Amino acid sequence: MDTLSLVSHNMENKGMDEGGGIGLGTFFDPESVAVIGASNGPFNLGATICRTLREYSSFAGPVYAVNRKGESVHGCAGFVSVTDIPEDVDLAVIITPAVVVPSFVKQCGEKGVGHIIIESAGFDEEGERGRAMQREISETAREYGIRIMGPNCLGVLNTRNQFCCFYGVPEDGFEAFMSEPGTVSYIIQSGGVVAVVLESLMKDVVKANKVISIGNKSDVDESDLIEYLAGDDTTEVIGLYLENVQQGRKFLNAARSAGKPILVYKVGRTEEGTRAALSHTAGMANNDVLFEGVCRQAGVLRINAISELHSIPKMLTRMPLLRGRKIAVFTNSGAFGGITADLLVEAGLEMARLSPETRERLSATGQIFNASNPIDLGPALSMQTFLEIFDILLSSEDVDGLLPVPSLWHPMIIDAIAKLVKKCHQYRKPAAIYTPNAVYKTVSYREKYGVPLFESPEEAVRALQCSYRHYRSSSRKNSAGNGNSRYRGEKA
Repeated sequence: MDTLSLVSHNMENKGMDEGGGIGLGTFFDPESVAVIGASNGPFNLGATICRTLREYSSFAGPVYAVNRKGESVHGCAGFVSVTDIPEDVDLAVIITPAVVVPSFVKQCGEKGVGHIIIESAGFDEEGERGRAMQREISETAREYGIRIMGPNCLGVLNTRNQFCCFYGVPEDGFEAFMSEPGTVSYIIQSGGVVAVVLESLMKDVVKANKVISIGNKSDVDESDLIEYLAGDDTTEVIGLYLENVQQGRKFLNAARSAGKPILVYKVGRTEEGTRAALSHTAGMANNDVLFEGVCRQAGVLRINAISELHSIPKMLTRMPLLRGRKIAVFTNSGAFGGITADLLVEAGLEMARLSPETRERLSATGQIFNASNPIDLGPALSMQTFLEIFDILLSSEDVDGLLPVPSLWHPMIIDAIAKLVKKCHQYRKPAAIYTPNAVYKTVSYREKYGVPLFESPEEAVRALQCSYRHYRSSSRKNSAGNGNSRYRGEKA
């Protein structure tokens, strides 16, 4: 039996239906919102959502607060029931005790609300009583044709229109997350991972586009959202953190047809990880060997660390794809020549074998110590010499990509690296740039100059490996007439 058949046979099929990405746009761009459970009580989480939408965000639509007193919250008109709201409601966000959620879902159905985000916890992850309430919610949603995200989630953030229904977001955090709309969208099953990713992107050259916390996935799941984001022109890369996949065939089909790089970090590789996932989002983590097979079939890049959710997209959005294994390393540190050579070979890439002609051209620059790969630059380089070296290596048929490892001991070097980024697009060959400095210094240079610097040699090599794997998988899809690879990192 092939992997697809095994997945279909063995992975659970618990989702509401095969609804797909159609009709999900309201979650990201509603015209009106009701926050159910928002009140003026101390530490009320719903109130923080009202405050975000009315005081921090540029969201222009009406926001209503639904609570027992019918009181207004942070300028949002208050009502006791959803059905009391006189105007239409596009999206409801429910953040109440779990026991009253089913009744509010029923109210939303009677009101004609078509989309609900349930941020309340206490459902499938809490035992049989919680599972019964989640089943009740799903039945009501089917009856009224409602799409549901959650329960046990944070909802969505959309940097394009500043819509955010995450609870507890401070004003300075909101401004930082929304300051620059990005091109990387995330589907994340854990609110904690959402925070890590967003905070990490604050000091990087890539930024978030849309971030979705999906929780227990009673209806909308990762496959629906992959399909939606595949059709979103502002999304170039899709990143996922998953604790389970409920419908394996659906995931395979959505990922295989997406036509965009998909990065996934999934827990449950071990028995203990599976147990932890079950207690967190009721996520049976499925058979990990099968999931690995699905990722390979679909061309999904399975990543090894949470940090790769925000590090790898630099390579996929700021550089052309790596079309071959041959990598040229240049450095002004002999130690890092040996370190990166080991890492490249262990990653399945190759140290480029430079031809006599290429080595002669490098030597003719007059300022390098060693013209073999890895190329030892030495300390006394000028901008002109750097530019000559870039042109020689990028134009050589011996080289598919670069791994520059220059110490930033002089301001001129970071200026040269900025010019290298432009030359990579000119020659359609990538460079994964690592500067052997303390991380804080690398981050500060990256932020100041807008250059896609990696924070370790391992991170840089991993980025090259992922770029090459995506090139190989997208080439297979294109040759089969399935999907495309048009995104910013791969210019036509």
